[in-house]
Amino acid sequence: ENEIGITWGINSRRPGTRSWRQELAALAMATTANPTTDLFSRLSFRRAVSPSPLRLPSLPTPTPRISVAIVALHKRNPKRLKYDSQRQFTRGDGGMLRVQVEPSGEDFWKLDPVVDLINSGAVGVIPTDTVYSIVCDLSNNDSIERLRRIKGIVNSKPLSILCRSLRDIDTYTTGFPLGTNQGQANIFRAVKRILPGPYTFILPATKELPKQCIKHGSSTRYAKRRQVGVRMPDDPICQAILQNLEEPLICTSVKYLAEDEWILDPVTIADIYEPLGLDFIVDGGARIADPSTVVDMTGSYPTIIRQGKGAKLDWMVTGTDQEAQSTYSRKAA
Repeated sequence: ENEIGITWGINSRRPGTRSWRQELAALAMATTANPTTDLFSRLSFRRAVSPSPLRLPSLPTPTPRISVAIVALHKRNPKRLKYDSQRQFTRGDGGMLRVQVEPSGEDFWKLDPVVDLINSGAVGVIPTDTVYSIVCDLSNNDSIERLRRIKGIVNSKPLSILCRSLRDIDTYTTGFPLGTNQGQANIFRAVKRILPGPYTFILPATKELPKQCIKHGSSTRYAKRRQVGVRMPDDPICQAILQNLEEPLICTSVKYLAEDEWILDPVTIADIYEPLGLDFIVDGGARIADPSTVVDMTGSYPTIIRQGKGAKLDWMVTGTDQEAQSTYSRKAA
């Protein structure tokens, strides 16, 4: 009997049942159709009731790659290295920078270092359509103080500004009178015909003008009358520098230290002012001792305080009376 039973269990099957090959084929088809259901069906009762989500074997965390950027350093001009930090200018041991430019404007590309120096807070000398001027950035208070020390002028002396356009004049001053229907002359239209030109117009200043431009005394007190002289020089070199700046320049004319006389030779200017801390000079050739014409626009009439290179026009009056002279008694660049 045992031999027969064993033989039946291997080689025979009960009626109505499938063979083991058919069972395997059915299981394979069910697994292919829905592997998740078949997997849960073969789990224990607890896992079947509360199946947990499938957990894939965790992969090893890849080691992050560290990329190293190699920056190529190129050799820079030693004169430019000390002017990298904006508005943090420190004069190094390299001495004063001298840039010689043709008055015709053929090599204005040489002025790029000068623009960078001004933006960094340097104080230097540039030519205008009259005489040479010591200039610095309008909004840099430290540079304005250095300009006063180099020139040797007292704090009570107001400073002028070199403007790029009439828009700058309207920004930092109240502007020129536009005229009225009651017969008042349109000074703005008349001024547009002569600017750029060798004129310095004294106008009431606005709040946009830094107080250092009208500083009065050594304390924190400032002049009550906020007035400033504005210029738009008709000089290609000066205009090229101004057009590459974001703001006008503070300026004052270059004179001998012990004499009230303008210095017209840029070589002489360099010899005198470099030991005093001047940072750069733009050599545009020798100038003629002919300063700008100063016109006071703060009174009832445009009054000429100083006759210079600019011609007297019919809408200007000469300041011969005491009131006109005392309105704004100073010399401008």
